[in-house]
Amino acid sequence: MAPDLQEPSTLHDRRTPDSRSAPHRRAYWRATLSRMLGVADLTAPDDAGTGTVSATPLGRLQAVTVVGDALTAVRTHRLVARDSRSGYIVVTLLDSGSGRLEQDSRVALLAAGDVFVHDVARPLRLSFPEPFRTKSLVLPKDVLSLSESDLAQVTARPLGPDTSLGGLLAPFLAGLVDGAGNCAPRTGELMARNVVDLLDVLADDVLGRATEDTPRGNRALLLRIQAFIDRHLADPDLTPQAIAEAHHISLRYLHKLFESEDATVGRWIQRRRLETCRRDLTLHRNAGIAAVAHRWGFTSAAHFSRVFRTAYGMAPREWRATQQLTPQRISSAQLTDA
Repeated sequence: MAPDLQEPSTLHDRRTPDSRSAPHRRAYWRATLSRMLGVADLTAPDDAGTGTVSATPLGRLQAVTVVGDALTAVRTHRLVARDSRSGYIVVTLLDSGSGRLEQDSRVALLAAGDVFVHDVARPLRLSFPEPFRTKSLVLPKDVLSLSESDLAQVTARPLGPDTSLGGLLAPFLAGLVDGAGNCAPRTGELMARNVVDLLDVLADDVLGRATEDTPRGNRALLLRIQAFIDRHLADPDLTPQAIAEAHHISLRYLHKLFESEDATVGRWIQRRRLETCRRDLTLHRNAGIAAVAHRWGFTSAAHFSRVFRTAYGMAPREWRATQQLTPQRISSAQLTDA
């Protein structure tokens, strides 16, 4: 189930008229999901008929949030064959609710906090027996270094938040999807690449291929460190030395890991703090600028304003004035009961 990402199209805000009958609302909901997520047979209880689908392009990738009532989506061999948009995989965080995924002769029972993968090119059954919210990254297969046989070993294998890879993937997915409309293009690409790299690590883990002291092993450690940084952005004492000590590596090795990121460790921390502050300046328009800066680890409001202007070409107050909380960046389809 995947949208056409070669030419990302926006799904303009549409709301079902209150006068629509329940069957028409359900049909609209099915059509909306199929347009956003690919051709599938969708069924839902008679009393279900509300939901929201939001999508934000990230180049050839797309961040998608779905909130809805109970439903079941089925892609058969017939539907796969008639859908020209099958060259994608979907990495999903089940943010709330529960579910069940069947693909590649495996059955996965899904709980809130689980991350799972499904392949659009093969039949599947995905069920949510209760209201749910998912956050997904849809990506073309050709961005992965996985063969079809390797990919078939990754699908329908949920990663819980208590697993090492699940603990990394979940915050990356949530942050990427939630901030897709606000983060800089370069940052969005880097975070999306992190998800891709973690999928490669997952395949290695499932297939029993060692990743210690290899480029993938180093990449997994880097992703773990970046997730650690995101969790501790509010700490003004977050320094490269503190990060190295927390991960039991030398400061020199830490800097070597970041050579591929086009930023030093300190610059990465500052970049993530600035992006988080910029998001909060939009979402919390009544919050003081100095308060936002201090919330995310800047000890000096003057320093924050200076580095913000350097990064974005205007002062925080000026940037906030240019922002309008409209659905211009995130396309959505909303359904309401009469």
